[in-house]
Amino acid sequence: MVSSSQLLLAADSMLSPTLVQALVKIVILIGGLMTAAAYFVLLERRMAAWIQDRRGPNRVGIPLTGIRLFGLGQPLADGVKFIFKEAYTPSHVDRWMYLLAPISILVAALVVFAVIPIGGMLPAVAGLSDGGEPISLVVIPGFDSGLLLVFALSEIAVYGVLLGGWASNNKYSFLGGLRSSAQLIAYELPLGLAILGVVLATGSMNLERVISRQAESGLWFALAQPLGFVVFVIAAFAESARVPFDLPECEQELVGGYHTEYSGIKLLLFLVAEFLHMITASFLIVILFLGGWHFWGLTGGAGAEVGWLQSLLRVAVLLGKVVLVILFFMLTRWSWPRFRFDQLMALAWKIMLPLGIANFVVVAALGEIRAWYDPEFVDRYWEWGLALPNWLSLVLGWLAVAYSGTLVTDNRPQPGPQVAATRGEVF
Repeated sequence: MVSSSQLLLAADSMLSPTLVQALVKIVILIGGLMTAAAYFVLLERRMAAWIQDRRGPNRVGIPLTGIRLFGLGQPLADGVKFIFKEAYTPSHVDRWMYLLAPISILVAALVVFAVIPIGGMLPAVAGLSDGGEPISLVVIPGFDSGLLLVFALSEIAVYGVLLGGWASNNKYSFLGGLRSSAQLIAYELPLGLAILGVVLATGSMNLERVISRQAESGLWFALAQPLGFVVFVIAAFAESARVPFDLPECEQELVGGYHTEYSGIKLLLFLVAEFLHMITASFLIVILFLGGWHFWGLTGGAGAEVGWLQSLLRVAVLLGKVVLVILFFMLTRWSWPRFRFDQLMALAWKIMLPLGIANFVVVAALGEIRAWYDPEFVDRYWEWGLALPNWLSLVLGWLAVAYSGTLVTDNRPQPGPQVAATRGEVF
């Protein structure tokens, strides 16, 4: 027989400070992400209305009252509508794959945040700190392969898209899934090459170490590797399927893309995952290239002792940068036209991939040259000296792209040989 004291002792050992920390972080993270996704939809609708000179959602407020609260109740109304919408599953679909697709893509979008830091460190808290150690603001602290995990989980989005298109047993969905997966796979390559430049300069795939490196040198990688930054931002737009790269949906051409046959809560999972991909891309842009929680003269150095005020300030700085990048995503969506699919793929293979390779070669060559110099000199001046040849590579890459292609693209439909023959045209 097991006594009650033994059960209590076992429960206490199970609820260690490390486990409690992880559970608290997971609850806060998931709740914050789902709330943020809902209200970023409202923000984007309001921004679209502002750009198009019309009114956005501004009526839904507190239910059963006349209080509108500037439309802040709209996300709640949209969520309730999706939840209570009929859970209809077409009879012609592959049921298990049909249900697995939205679940897999949402789970992958959430799990990515297990290695993404939301700030630096919090001072020790009684009951949460193990041995009085500060609390790291990441679910899995000190994970040395964080970038590798993010890259691997982002690939699951491709499987979710393919599963949704294939399992729907619908030609529109199938075509949408095919070209969506082609787009995502094509832009993974320049995205990975841009990340490799940061890994070479940092010597680590730990996202916390990437931020610390930028805080130590005072030079963000967007300034040290501008070509890699440009390649990463463009590839991140394509990975998150945002305009002008929103070919996975493209309602005018494919009815609704790979999720044509989805409705209700299943469609909601796809839409939430899409917004989470944009939030993930914004976090990665900020962490890898914009210094993360670092800001000159405000947040202190990487090894400085921080109290509650500075810890919260670092969280505010990082989240503020992320919000600004998300606003840039939204502004771009409502300002640019969509690419044709051939233009989109040509951009990936003919422009982004060569530029990504050029950035990787330049950073790798500079890394080899670095070993020839005195370590003390390297530690003091290397990061700033690294920026000069990288800015030169950005200018040369821009000139090569500008002069190797036409300055004006003819978007008019081109007649095929049979149509041209009926018109009496000769090729």
